[in-house]
Amino acid sequence: MKRVGKLEITTPSDREIVMTRAFGAPASLVWEAYTRPEHLQRWLGVHNGWTFPVCEMDLRVGGSYRWVSRSPTGYEMGMGGVYREIVPGVRIVATEKFDNPWYEGEAEGTVEFREHAGVTTLAMTVRYDSQAIRDAVLQTPMESGVAAGFDTLELLLPTIAVA
Repeated sequence: MKRVGKLEITTPSDREIVMTRAFGAPASLVWEAYTRPEHLQRWLGVHNGWTFPVCEMDLRVGGSYRWVSRSPTGYEMGMGGVYREIVPGVRIVATEKFDNPWYEGEAEGTVEFREHAGVTTLAMTVRYDSQAIRDAVLQTPMESGVAAGFDTLELLLPTIAVA
């Protein structure tokens, strides 16, 4: 699979961060990798010695998810939320709240999968409660972590069979 993109981050409004990355794979495959725990645990946040030991998902409107990442020293970062909208193969909208909040309030994330000519663009929009929170998140290592995860996803995609 040829590399077709790199992470791009934009701030289209004073409360939003949009993270976009293209993959040389059909949307059905990228959706599968994003919505099945056994695949997510192989790419989401698993770099620099971090693991993803808890990945519980009830992928339906009103269903919840719970994710926990673990550092090489044993520090755990847990988060969860509720699914507000699911359009299979197209869009997921869910809330986001960390167990040990490093920003105030709750965020809402929208992940969209758009395919054109065999290339799928994954666009993740996160809306925060204020511009101050969004700006604080932009100052964290979030960009390098998301980029590393998407790079790992790109390598994983050829190994996934769509269910």
